[in-house]
Amino acid sequence: MLTHELLFVGGRWTAPDSDETIEVVSPATETPIGRVPLGSATDLDRAVTAARTAFDSGPWPALPPAERAEAVARLAAAIRARADEFADILTGEVGTPRKLSPFVQVGIARGVFDAYARFAADYPWSKTRKGARGATVRVRQVPVGVVAAIVPWNTPLFVSALKLAPALVAGATVVLKPPVETPLHSFLLAEAAMEAGIPEGVLSIVPSGAEGGEHLVRHPGVDKVSFTGSTAVGRRIGELCGNDVRRCTLELGGKSAAILLDDVDLTPAVVGQLVGGAMTNSGQVCTSLSRLLVPRERYDEVVGALAEAVGALRVGDPYDQATDLGPLVTERQRARVEGYLAAGRDEGARLVVGGGRPKDLDRGWYVEPTLFADVDPKMVIAREEIFGPVLTVTPYEGEQDAVDLANDSDYGLAGAVWTADPARGEAVATRIRTGVVAVNSSAPLDMCAPFGGFKRSGIGRESGPEGISAYTEFQTIVLPAG
Repeated sequence: MLTHELLFVGGRWTAPDSDETIEVVSPATETPIGRVPLGSATDLDRAVTAARTAFDSGPWPALPPAERAEAVARLAAAIRARADEFADILTGEVGTPRKLSPFVQVGIARGVFDAYARFAADYPWSKTRKGARGATVRVRQVPVGVVAAIVPWNTPLFVSALKLAPALVAGATVVLKPPVETPLHSFLLAEAAMEAGIPEGVLSIVPSGAEGGEHLVRHPGVDKVSFTGSTAVGRRIGELCGNDVRRCTLELGGKSAAILLDDVDLTPAVVGQLVGGAMTNSGQVCTSLSRLLVPRERYDEVVGALAEAVGALRVGDPYDQATDLGPLVTERQRARVEGYLAAGRDEGARLVVGGGRPKDLDRGWYVEPTLFADVDPKMVIAREEIFGPVLTVTPYEGEQDAVDLANDSDYGLAGAVWTADPARGEAVATRIRTGVVAVNSSAPLDMCAPFGGFKRSGIGRESGPEGISAYTEFQTIVLPAG
């Protein structure tokens, strides 16, 4: 049982404003595994004040980018030194299998900090050009100010890194709000930040619920909101930020499609990637490739191969090295996924594998990995983000039909194309209206490239050097001619 009594506010451990706490429950055993303070509006106010002071009066925004990058590199090193501890905690609170957590939960987060420490060296912080009337024009990118970073429960350390690393390199100060479902890792992150020498006031970490999140979004001391989560909550945050003319980045939901072209070589490795693209972290991934589009002439072959692979997945104790899929994060999330399973059956999709709770697990919020075939693109399970271990298969007639089906979605976050001809795959990828598309891979996100969505999948981009721009403002200085 991990118990924390203090909050990390302004770079110091401080007593919370109230005695309210968050009880963290294991999704595998349904028993408490931790308790932390629930940050109140007063706690969040103190955090914003500390961030405001550090930005307005402290040295952090004025430091050379190289010095800020060194601090981010030290934070990456501190996370690396505690990688096993992070992996254990995140397996416990999220339910990600322990054999995957070192990469899925920790390794890619550490890699983001490392990457931004490198990006800072070559980033064009200032450019000089000739103006229209012979003047010299200097265009600078300056830190945006105080950032409220609100992260989800599924990959919380990784998403925190996507916000913290570019914000810190840019010279912003940050109030990070971890989710109430999975807050335990964030206390370890605070310890790593202290070890890295992040200056006082630059970073606060305050777990809080939906009310706390809205308080942060409305706070007059916040210059920028960066949110990752559901489209419904993102819409609300966008409304609030629009009303106050406050900058925001929104990385929201997805309903991503993987297209198998007719020439694909359906090897066991390819089948494994197709299943992993939909099932990793029990499908609780925003880029989950949960819609598979298959040429009709190869439909039975593909469905048969997928059925065998999905049926072979082992569901169980996430700390067991043989486990492929752990539980869903909360009982509420399992009930939501089960509602979609019922909707799929009711609408006439063919249930090939799974569709219920594992019969040999009487505790934990588990759902069987599920494969639906003969899925009409108008069905609910083909249109709404399920966020569970559910893969749907839909046949198509010709390449254009496949592209049309992939684009027939309210979302536009990710996608994939599988083919024996990578050049053909790239040509098809250019016709897909999503922020990222992978060719012959089920891992569309690359930390060296921008990530974000079209349509209802969000506004703005994270990751890659381009992600720094989200935490800067452009300032133009027009100098005298000559």
